[in-house]
Amino acid sequence: MIATIIYIIGIILCIKAVLEILKMNISTAGKAISIILLLVTSWIGLLVYYLYAKDHLTEWFK
Repeated sequence: MIATIIYIIGIILCIKAVLEILKMNISTAGKAISIILLLVTSWIGLLVYYLYAKDHLTEWFK
């Protein structure tokens, strides 16, 4: 039961992060790379995105 709740929270956070990336003013290739990395790396990708990369993606993918 607890594992299911954690899994659902992870899915919700991934969807939220993907939608945030799609709204950013970066190149299409940058969006694709960011989303693929986020989805492949699961929880680690979410942590990196929300703690560091969220503020730096526009600098990295102009």
